[in-house]
Amino acid sequence: MNSEISTQIPTRDPELVLRLSATRCGARIARHLAVRQLRQWGLPYDGTVAEATAVVVAELAANAVTHGRVPGRDFELRLVLRPEAVRVEVSDTRAERTPPAPGDLAEPTADAEAGRGLLLVQALSRAWGVAPRSVGKTVWADIARPTAHVPAGAR
Repeated sequence: MNSEISTQIPTRDPELVLRLSATRCGARIARHLAVRQLRQWGLPYDGTVAEATAVVVAELAANAVTHGRVPGRDFELRLVLRPEAVRVEVSDTRAERTPPAPGDLAEPTADAEAGRGLLLVQALSRAWGVAPRSVGKTVWADIARPTAHVPAGAR
């Protein structure tokens, strides 16, 4: 993992981009740094936006390191503060392992041990999807937020 990451956060800029190791530790760090960044933007830790964002980042990062991992390659977390939503993007380098489209998610069986992560993302976000990129893919989600909390620099 890049040792310069700790000097890059938190930021008052309305965008945060981090590359993290494609490991379970990297996924946990992504969640932690996302919540810290939201706090820097003025969104409280215990608010609904921060709680939903934490779950979405955790699920997308876990998917990136579990299903999108390519040995020796990092994944990227991008957060963008918008007046109407917080955009979460998690990119990995594995294009051939694309998740189902938002309308194609299937309910797992009651005894299934996996398969609920994207259902959580769908339930907590106002929209989500998958976008190809030159190497790999990006899974994104928009977490709706009250416009009353928009800092002046994010407009």
